[in-house]
Amino acid sequence: MYRPYHPPADPLLVRELTQTQEQLRGHVRLLPLGHEPQFIAGCDSSFPTPETILSVLVVLRFPSLDLVEKVWHSGPVEVPYIPGLLSFREAPNVLRAYEKLRQQPDILMVDGHGIAHPRRMGIAAHLGVMLDLPAFGVAKQRLTGTFTEPALTKGSISPLTDKSGELLGEVIRSKDKVNPLFVSPGHRCDQATATRLTLACLRGYKLPEPTRLADHWAEEFKQELRAS
Repeated sequence: MYRPYHPPADPLLVRELTQTQEQLRGHVRLLPLGHEPQFIAGCDSSFPTPETILSVLVVLRFPSLDLVEKVWHSGPVEVPYIPGLLSFREAPNVLRAYEKLRQQPDILMVDGHGIAHPRRMGIAAHLGVMLDLPAFGVAKQRLTGTFTEPALTKGSISPLTDKSGELLGEVIRSKDKVNPLFVSPGHRCDQATATRLTLACLRGYKLPEPTRLADHWAEEFKQELRAS
């Protein structure tokens, strides 16, 4: 996947953020949900300009997936692009968007990774710990780990593992003959829950509805942003 050139980050900043990430990792808990969710949120962030981040949250009723609420927040990018530490670019703005929600979700589905990350702290784990909210990631690209391609039919699954065989996530074919998704728990959620809810939120598209609608509304809100 193409990424524009970014100058090397300040080594002191990299060290500081890495230490913070390790501290956050110590708070991650992978647990089954205590009860079936009534409300599930989807989260997506994008960068309308290199200096601006737009974060969108949608809340859907579960299992009907009716849209209950949508909010967004835009602000300046405060942290440079650093591979493996991208959550520090996105999380502060997502948290500001989250503050605008009136309906608190029971679980958060994030466009990104949970523990399927080199240091087991992708954006879904980061946000889950910061919010102390059950969270999991649904990503379109593999960040780490190895897997065998799942069968081409919708619902086919294969494990995503590290070199030692530890389960990092599951690779899910969400629609016949399309590239699979990479689903991993983030915090206060386990793999079985993350996979089950991802499958339960599919409505004929590659992406499950919470993150698909967050992405859809991001495009709408970009127009509002440009007009303001």
